[in-house]
Amino acid sequence: MSTPDLSLDLGLDLSLGAGAGQREDRPGPAARTGPSPEELLAGLNDPQQAAVRHAGAPLLVVAGAGSGKTRVLTRRIAWLISERKAHPGSILAITFTNKAAAEMKERVEELVGRRARLMWVSTFHSACVRILRKEIDKLGYKSSFSIYDAQDQKRLMTLVIKDLDLDPRKFQPGPVLHWVSNHKNELRDHEDVAADAKNGVEQSYAAAYSLYQRRLHEANALDFDDLIMTTVHLMQAFPEVRETYRRRFRHVLVDEYQDTNHAQYALIHQLCADDPEVSEEQRVEPAELMVVGDADQSIYAFRGANIRNILDFEQDFPDATSILLEQNYRSTQTILTAANAVIGHNQGRKDKRLWSDAGDGARIVGYVADDERDEARFVSDEIDKLTDDGHRAGDVAVFYRTNAQSRVFEEVFIRTGQPYKVVGGVRFYERREVRDALAYLRMLVNADDSVSLRRILNVPKRGIGDRAVACVNELAERERITFWEALRRAEDAPGLATRSLTNIRGFVALVEELQAMVAAGERADVVLSTALDKSGLLAELEASDDPQDETRVENLGELVAVAREFSDDPLAGPSADPADVDADLVAPGLADFLERVALVADSDQIPDDDDGQGVVTLMTLHTAKGLEFPTVFLTGLEDGVFPHSRALGDRTELEEERRLAYVGITRARERLYISRAVVRSSWGAPAHNPASRFLDELPVDLVDWRRTEAAQTSWGRPDLAASSPAYSGTGFQPTAAGRRHFSAAAARADAASKSIRNRSVPSLEPGDRVTHDSFGLGTVVALEGQGDKTIASIDFGSGPVKRLLLRVAPIEKL
Repeated sequence: MSTPDLSLDLGLDLSLGAGAGQREDRPGPAARTGPSPEELLAGLNDPQQAAVRHAGAPLLVVAGAGSGKTRVLTRRIAWLISERKAHPGSILAITFTNKAAAEMKERVEELVGRRARLMWVSTFHSACVRILRKEIDKLGYKSSFSIYDAQDQKRLMTLVIKDLDLDPRKFQPGPVLHWVSNHKNELRDHEDVAADAKNGVEQSYAAAYSLYQRRLHEANALDFDDLIMTTVHLMQAFPEVRETYRRRFRHVLVDEYQDTNHAQYALIHQLCADDPEVSEEQRVEPAELMVVGDADQSIYAFRGANIRNILDFEQDFPDATSILLEQNYRSTQTILTAANAVIGHNQGRKDKRLWSDAGDGARIVGYVADDERDEARFVSDEIDKLTDDGHRAGDVAVFYRTNAQSRVFEEVFIRTGQPYKVVGGVRFYERREVRDALAYLRMLVNADDSVSLRRILNVPKRGIGDRAVACVNELAERERITFWEALRRAEDAPGLATRSLTNIRGFVALVEELQAMVAAGERADVVLSTALDKSGLLAELEASDDPQDETRVENLGELVAVAREFSDDPLAGPSADPADVDADLVAPGLADFLERVALVADSDQIPDDDDGQGVVTLMTLHTAKGLEFPTVFLTGLEDGVFPHSRALGDRTELEEERRLAYVGITRARERLYISRAVVRSSWGAPAHNPASRFLDELPVDLVDWRRTEAAQTSWGRPDLAASSPAYSGTGFQPTAAGRRHFSAAAARADAASKSIRNRSVPSLEPGDRVTHDSFGLGTVVALEGQGDKTIASIDFGSGPVKRLLLRVAPIEKL
C-alpha cells in the first residue's frame, strides 16, 4: 500500500492551523458517504462504545486480555474520520509491529474508504524515520541517512574497540552495544554517560559509545535506537519542529502502551503533553491522546519497557479519563477465573476482573511428571487424543519459559510422528550456539570434517582471521593434505603472521587434548563440558550482558543435559550389541551420541502437513503474547524454571513472571493444560525443583489433576510399564533389566567425579574474594544450589553481578 510523501501530508494539514481540533468536530453539510454511527458502534459493548465516542481529555483504555482492543482502536479511528470529520492526515496511530499497523490500516480503510491511506499508522521507529527524513538536516545529517542493522552495528563496534585498543576479551561488541542501547532508550547521549562514568571500565564503555556515535555520524548513519532518541532530541532542541508536528497530529493513538520504554514515552509527551514553558501566543492545543494497554500484560522489562508509563498515566495527565474493558471474547470463564486469581497476587495494579458470557467450559487439566521427557510424552499423548476426537493439531500450542525447553518436546514429537513448528526461534539443534558446540564434537570424531573445523576455528574469537585461514588453505592445497593436517603444520604456511601462528598452535593443542579424551573413551557429556570450558565458548557467553546470550548459555546447558542423559543410558549406543551391553563391555561413545543427535535433528524426519490438520505450535511465553489458541499446554511450572530462577528473590521480577503466567493462561480459548516435572536436568545433573508458586495461586476446584506428585515412583515413569521390557506386568516392580537400566541414573552424580576432567567445585561463602580468568577479582554476593549445581553471584566491580555455574567457571578462591 503506497503512502503519500511527507511534504504533501504536511501541506494538507498545516492549512488547518492550531484551531483544527475545534473545527474538525463540526459535521459538514455534505451528504454522508461513510458508515452510519449505528454501523460503527454495532457489536460493541458499553465500555467499548464509550472509548470509541470519547472526545477531549486524554483517554486511558485498560484493555484486559481478549477484550477486543483492536476493534476499539479501528472503530475509533473510523469514528474520528466519519463522525468528527477529522482529516485522516491528522491522525497518528502507533503500534509495535509493522504487521499490526498494516492490519489496522486495512480495517479502517474497509470502513471509511481510501482516504484512510493519509493516516500515519506505523511503529514508533517508522514514524520517527518519516520525521527525520524531513528534519534531520538541522542536526548536521543528510536526509539520505542509512539505518544500521544489528550486523552493521556489530561490525562498527568491533572496529571501535580495536581503534581504542581495548582488550577484546573484556570489551566484546555484543555487551558494549547492549549497554549503549540501554542508555539510548533512556535518552542519554555519550556526553551524559561520560560525565557519569564512575570507574575505568565505565569510562572505557563511554569512550566506545562516543567513538561509535562519531563514526555513525561520519557515515551519515543512525542505528535503530537512534531513530527515537534523535527525534526526541530534535524536538527538544528545535521547538518549531515540535510545534509543527503538534499542529499536524490532532489525534494520537498508542497501542500496547504498557510496552513503551522511556524514549517512546518521551516522544508521546513531546507531541501530546502541555508545555508550561511555551508562551500563550505560541501554545498549540494538545492533541487528543488515547492509549490502550494492560499493565497485567507488561512482560518486556528486559527490552527496556517501563510499566510505570501506564500505571502513572493519570498522574502524567491529571485530567485523563479511564475506561476499563473487562468482558473477554476469547476464553471460557474457568480460564479467566484462573487468570484473575494468579494476577491478583501482584501489588499496585489496577484491579480488574475478566469475565465471559461463554460459559464455564472444561476444567483445567494438571499433570505432575517424573521428568521433562515424561512431561513431553504426556503432552504428545493428550494431543493424540484431541486429534482422535476431531480437533486440529493446528489448534494446539505448547508454551515454555525458555527456548532450551523446546528440545525435549521436539525429540518426543519427532519420535511419535507429531508434526510441529517452533515459532519465534529456530529448532533447538539449529541454534547457533548448539551448532557451534556440536561442530567441536564432530571434528573430534572426524578430523577430516573441514566444514565443522572451519566453523569453530575462530569461535570464540581467538585471533585466527580470514588471512590466516587463506594461508593455511594454500598449504593444504599445495601439499594435498587435509585442512586439519595443514593446521598442525601451520609453520610451513606461506605468509602466515607470527601472531596467527601462535594462535593456531594454541587451537591445535586444545583439539589434540580433546581428541585424547575421545580416544580414551571419555563420556560424551564430559568431552562436551570440557570443550565448552577450554575453548572459551561458554565463558564468552557468560561474560556477556546481552540477554540473548543468557538464553544461549541455557541452551548449552540443555545440550550438556542431553549428552549426560545419553551417556547414562547403556542402551543408547545404536550399534552396540545387547549381549556386550549386558556384560558391561560397551558404553555409548561420542560417535554414537552424534549419530543420535543427527537422527533427531534431521528436519526431514518431520512429516509434512498434507491433511489440512495443521501442526502443533511450540513457542516461548514471550513470543505467545498477542496470539490465541483453542488448546494451550503451559509447561515447566516449577520454581526456578517458571518463575525463572533469577526472579525468585526479587519482587519486581517475580511480578513480571506472574504477568507472563497471566499472558500464557489467557492465550487459551477452550482448553488449558498445566504441567510440571519433579526432576528436570540442569547442566546434565538432576534438579529437584518445587512446584511453581503460581500453581498454588490457582483455585483448587478449577484443576483436574490427572497425576500428582504422590503418584511418583522411584523406579521410573508410569507409561514405561506398558512399553518397556524393563518392567514386569504387575505394577512397578523392576525386572533385572530394569534395575540395570536405572542403576545408571543412580550413578549420575558420580559420573563427573570419575571423569578425566574432574574439576572440583570451590567451597565459597558470601563475602569471599575470588579471581576469574576473564573477569579478574570479584566478591561473592550470593550462592544457590548445591554440589555440581552451585551457582555463585559474583560482583567483579564492573557491570552487573555475574551468575556463574561453579562446576564450569574458571574460578579460584583467594
